[in-house]
Amino acid sequence: MTSDPDCTGLKATFVNCTLKKSPEPSHTQGLVDASARIMRKNGVEVDVLRFIDHDVATGVYPDMREHGWEYDAWPDLSRGILASDILVVAGPIWLGDNSSVTKRLIERIYSMSSEVNEKGQYLFYGRVAGCLITGNEDGIKHCAQNVLYSLQHVGYTIPPNADAGWIGEAGPGPSYLDEGSGGPENDFTSRNTTFMTWNLLHLAKMLKDAGGVPGHGNQRTQWDAGARFDYENPEYR
Repeated sequence: MTSDPDCTGLKATFVNCTLKKSPEPSHTQGLVDASARIMRKNGVEVDVLRFIDHDVATGVYPDMREHGWEYDAWPDLSRGILASDILVVAGPIWLGDNSSVTKRLIERIYSMSSEVNEKGQYLFYGRVAGCLITGNEDGIKHCAQNVLYSLQHVGYTIPPNADAGWIGEAGPGPSYLDEGSGGPENDFTSRNTTFMTWNLLHLAKMLKDAGGVPGHGNQRTQWDAGARFDYENPEYR
């Protein structure tokens, strides 16, 4: 058995995409707390935000105040996300799908997908991501694949087993934190949450120690400047 790695210096942000404004209890927050607790025990700086508590505009531009909105909290929130090595998107299932709040978060992350980092790669390169899903109806895997696909598409690196979740018995019933739900004691959920957390930590540390994803063959600035990184143009064969 290997010893726990030194995760000091890593920073993680959990975004809870519940439909409930604070201070109303959130079942999703219960699963967030389980993962965040492991990270904090291992020296990770953890920030948890409830997305619906912030006046975030709808849209696919980095600052929607430039597109007719009076308020937009996203420019401030995105700075914390960009300062993090790890992003965990957490949210509930409604009608078998991600919440509208989760979808808004993904749209706002996508709004920054054309920006680049200091290497000329897309902005989110060098960071890792995972997701947590809660509910009392089917849909964990559907919701997770949507979130994880979206995050890798904009440049996040996704480790193995990067999702975890809990749903009760199909149909109306208790949610994760409800008394007698069995959620916090569920071995399957506890195991997957723990594995996801540690895989995020391992991969984030590997990337940080390596200085991110190597900057060759994936630099948007170099491609725009004419580099083709061994891609063969059929017209010149």
